[in-house]
Amino acid sequence: MPCITLRENTEWVETVKDGWNILVGVNKNLILQAVAGFNPDKSQRDVFGDGRASEKIGNILDTNKDGNCPV
Repeated sequence: MPCITLRENTEWVETVKDGWNILVGVNKNLILQAVAGFNPDKSQRDVFGDGRASEKIGNILDTNKDGNCPV
């Protein structure tokens, strides 16, 4: 999901490096320009996982109900 960040910096530097996030600060012209034309043209990596962490954790807990969790 493309992101236009209205800040001068971000903790999510991976998204900027990958081209899916652009920092525009509070500059009106940069904001309008980004909204009108920001369209990343490459595939987005799963740098923060596949979105299934809670499912995986639930499966581990469910499988190890007896208290012998290997993690």
